[in-house]
Amino acid sequence: MPGGNERMFGKALGLPADALILDLEDSVTPENKASAREAVCDWLREGQFGGRRKLVRINPLDSPWGADDIAAVTAGKPDGLVVPKACRLADVEAVDSLVAREESRAEMACGAVKLLLIGTESPAAVFHLREMAGHGRVDGMTWGSEDLSAELGAGAIRDENGEYLDVFRMARSLALLAAAAAGKQPVDTIYADIRDREGLEADCRRSAAMGFTGKLTIHPDQIAVVNEVFTPSEAEIDEARELLAVAVEHRAAGRMAFRFRGQMVDVPHLKRARRILARAGEEA
Repeated sequence: MPGGNERMFGKALGLPADALILDLEDSVTPENKASAREAVCDWLREGQFGGRRKLVRINPLDSPWGADDIAAVTAGKPDGLVVPKACRLADVEAVDSLVAREESRAEMACGAVKLLLIGTESPAAVFHLREMAGHGRVDGMTWGSEDLSAELGAGAIRDENGEYLDVFRMARSLALLAAAAAGKQPVDTIYADIRDREGLEADCRRSAAMGFTGKLTIHPDQIAVVNEVFTPSEAEIDEARELLAVAVEHRAAGRMAFRFRGQMVDVPHLKRARRILARAGEEA
């Protein structure tokens, strides 16, 4: 939600979201940057987040406000910073250096404040996603279609059927692959049409099937759909439990490939089952 909007912040504290992103970037006008930053710092210190992760989207480091954002909000001990417009590893390292300095001043553990990178906001960033995702402070990567579209001068992001055009589909896939290769959380980007619940659900199911572990939302009405799609169903959890239990028996007999519910399964299927249980909060 926009930094400084007390009404929206109060409402957000009651929403079933995993994390709240307090925005200092695009939703705040230049003349209100300082006051929004002050409000966000107050929220971090005094807000009752009820277990929700506290994230702050800072302004880019090469803007007039980025460094001041980091200095101010890190003292409020957020769980993480959402970093826009990072184009290469040097950009991430510069943010890390400033955050580390402020962590020391606030007597926080080094690395306590994680980073969620918004990859693909520029054409150049697409070619550096892997090394950016691999930075130690980075905890997750999402991607941005709107800024990339503006940089490309694209006339559209999706085709007449609502599917991403090829360049945006590629950027989405590369962000996912970069996060997965680095062992970080891949988070899908927003679905802009807040009135289109059916389109949102289809988009969520597609990204969950690809391997994204969550999705950004821009309206409270979108949260329930995202939670439903990205949370493993009871049927999925039961099947994962059963598969892993059967696998133990087959392994004892010296078999790693075996028939399960009419299909041949082996190690990749066991990995997928363990991931499902981990997402459900269970030990595999």
